Amino acid sequence: MAAEENMATYKFGQHLIRSSCVFFRTKLSYAFVNLKPVLTGHVLVAPLRYVERFAGLTKDEVADMFQTAQAVSGKIESHYNASSLTISIQDGPDAGQSVDHVHIHILPRRPNDFAKNDDIYVKLQNDATDHRRVRSEEEMAQEAAILRTLFERENIDVI
Repeated sequence: MAAEENMATYKFGQHLIRSSCVFFRTKLSYAFVNLKPVLTGHVLVAPLRYVERFAGLTKDEVADMFQTAQAVSGKIESHYNASSLTISIQDGPDAGQSVDHVHIHILPRRPNDFAKNDDIYVKLQNDATDHRRVRSEEEMAQEAAILRTLFERENIDVI
């Protein structure tokens, strides 16, 4: 990625995401690494246009975002040697949405990664109040650079 692209940012609700943390982009969506992942490999997919709730997406944005999630999820599951995935949208504050920009969580799963399988939803819902470690920009950029290569090998539309 060119140096000037590393300085570009994407609006993600109340946050700005640096291009260095983005590893996949289409005409309407992008995928990026998580500041406070619940599990190793926890990534997010969001529409490029700021949209607070799922119902506000256009049909094209819904299709593109889910096609992006499908492409990303397969790579994430394989790269992190997971046996399954949790793919989730928290649509609105009462559903646990802590960033006011619709997004899909993709989390690679393994046997016994939580005492109770559904505890993952408790962790996701507590995103704004829990004490997960905040990763450095450098750490996130390194992960995104590795993930970016997974798509370059297959000539898939990457940034």
